[in-house]
Amino acid sequence: MSIEDLESIAQAMVAPGKGIIAIDESTSTIRKRLESVNVENTEEHRRAYREMLLTTPDLGDHISGAILYDETLRQSTKDGVPFTRVMREAGIIPGIKVDMGAKPLAGFPGELVTEGLDGLRERLAEYAKLGAQFAKWRAVIGIDEDSPSSTCIEANCHALARYAALCQEAGLVPMVEPEVLMDGNHDIDLCYEVTEATLRSLFGALYEHNIMLEGTILKASMVISGKNCEQQASREDVAEATVRCLKSTVPATLPGIVFLSGGQSDEDATAHLNAMNQLGPHPWPLSFSYGRAMQQAALKLWGEDMRGNYAAAQKTVAQRARENGLAALGQWEG
Repeated sequence: MSIEDLESIAQAMVAPGKGIIAIDESTSTIRKRLESVNVENTEEHRRAYREMLLTTPDLGDHISGAILYDETLRQSTKDGVPFTRVMREAGIIPGIKVDMGAKPLAGFPGELVTEGLDGLRERLAEYAKLGAQFAKWRAVIGIDEDSPSSTCIEANCHALARYAALCQEAGLVPMVEPEVLMDGNHDIDLCYEVTEATLRSLFGALYEHNIMLEGTILKASMVISGKNCEQQASREDVAEATVRCLKSTVPATLPGIVFLSGGQSDEDATAHLNAMNQLGPHPWPLSFSYGRAMQQAALKLWGEDMRGNYAAAQKTVAQRARENGLAALGQWEG
């Protein structure tokens, strides 16, 4: 795949009024989601649930791409149509989560580093043959009294850069995700400092690894108060701080930035994105790559009655996509 192809795919991922749906939960994570609505975690139930999401009528109106898990990329509808074909016909770009999860960082108790570089070149080649056009790798940066250390930040950003280089070698657009966790009692100012340091390290590492930024997407966390912070920042403050942090760290050549919801409520995730776009114009499109904030309401409906509530669950998915698509334009009215 040429440099121009990577650019065009990246630009399509952040097309005006569109964003990414993340349905890349690992088998253990999807187990928790399914069990929360009293659905047994079987391969068929996982397949059926993701079919419900991906076959939502008119999903492509506001969804440009979907991040899948290894199992899902290989699955088909109950009628035998591969999910990747369903997505292509709806104008949705198939993506794939390729990291192997965050593991303890040796020598730094409580800190994590994402693994999965071993054998990644071969896995990416296979995923490209299966129809994936972009990939995602998530790093986890926690905030505590003594963390994150510079070592933790640098180790994760180095891994993100190596992953991105392998993606572009394989013809896939890398989505780089350095998530600064909301967990903790830190205030928005500390979150800003950690996010700024992380992004500076990330783009330094991408530069050192000869990454073509025009064919790369950043999946960012918002600058926000920790969940247990007594003083929760307002939506306006979150939007202002996040945009300011991004403008000080992210090169304008990047095609776009999509946000993770990171445990926010559905409404907060949409409202924060909308508020950021109302502060525009920005050097890059600001859109969404939401998982729980796109799925929660639909999962509950589907779990109550998989057949009887099928259409209602899909209607909820379509509504959440529309709301977030409007927020990506700064036009959501709440």
